Amino acid sequence: MRYFIELSYKGTNYHGWQIQPNALTIQEILQKALSALLKNETEIIGAGRTDTGVHASYYIAHFDSDSEIDINKTAYSLNKMVPYDIAINRIFQVKDEAHSRFSAISRTYKYYITLKKNPFTLETQTYIWGKLDVDLMNKACEILFQHIDFTSFSKLHTDTVTNNCSIIQAYWENGNNELIFTIKADRFLRNMVRAVVGTMLEVGRGKITLSDFNSIITSKNRSNAGVSAPAQGLFLYYIEYPSTIYI
Repeated sequence: MRYFIELSYKGTNYHGWQIQPNALTIQEILQKALSALLKNETEIIGAGRTDTGVHASYYIAHFDSDSEIDINKTAYSLNKMVPYDIAINRIFQVKDEAHSRFSAISRTYKYYITLKKNPFTLETQTYIWGKLDVDLMNKACEILFQHIDFTSFSKLHTDTVTNNCSIIQAYWENGNNELIFTIKADRFLRNMVRAVVGTMLEVGRGKITLSDFNSIITSKNRSNAGVSAPAQGLFLYYIEYPSTIYI
C-alpha cells in the first residue's frame, strides 16, 4: 500500500531535501525515523529537491508498506522522533500509482522579503534595504507569462530534459514592511525561483528595465540574469495533485 506524508520543515539546518553524502538532509532524517518506527527499511520518495536553507510550509513524500498502518498513530510517533524543525502534519493512503513527484500537476512557491530589519525573522525572510518599485516588479511578472523556456533562470549543468515551464501565477504583494512573491507553475527548474526573484529585484531597484528583463529570458543564458536571492526567504508553499490519486 502507498502512503503520502504531508509535512512542513524549516530548512535552516539542512542541506535541502535529498539525501547526499556528508550532509544532513530532511529525507535522511525522515527515512531513518520511519524505518525504525515500522521496523523495516523503508524508502521515502519526495516531491522534489529543495536547496540548502530553503523551507517548505507544505511538502509531500510517499512510501510503501506491505501491511496497513495506523496512519494517526504513525504520524504521532514520527513527530516525536524527528527534530523540532520538521513537522508531520498527516499521513494518508493513496492509490498505488500515485507518486509524490511525478503525479504533481503544479507547485507554488512564496518568497518573503522584509524591508525592516527584524531579528526574529532572520532565517525565514530576506532583509532588503532601500526602496523597490513593486509595480514595476509586477509588470515583470506579466512578462513571465509570455515565455516557456526559462534556461536563463536555471542552475547550470542539470540533468533535466527540457527547461520549459508553464507559469500559472506570478505576483508581488506589498504589505507592512514586507513583500511576498508568489509563483505557481506546472514545474520548476533547479534554483529557478531564487534566480527569478534576484533578477526582479534588479528591476525593482531600477538597475535593469522591463525590456532588459525580457531580453534576459530570451537569451537563454544564466549569466545574463541576476544573482540568486538568498535561500532563507524561499518556501515551497503548496503542491497540487489530481483528484484521481486519492482514495
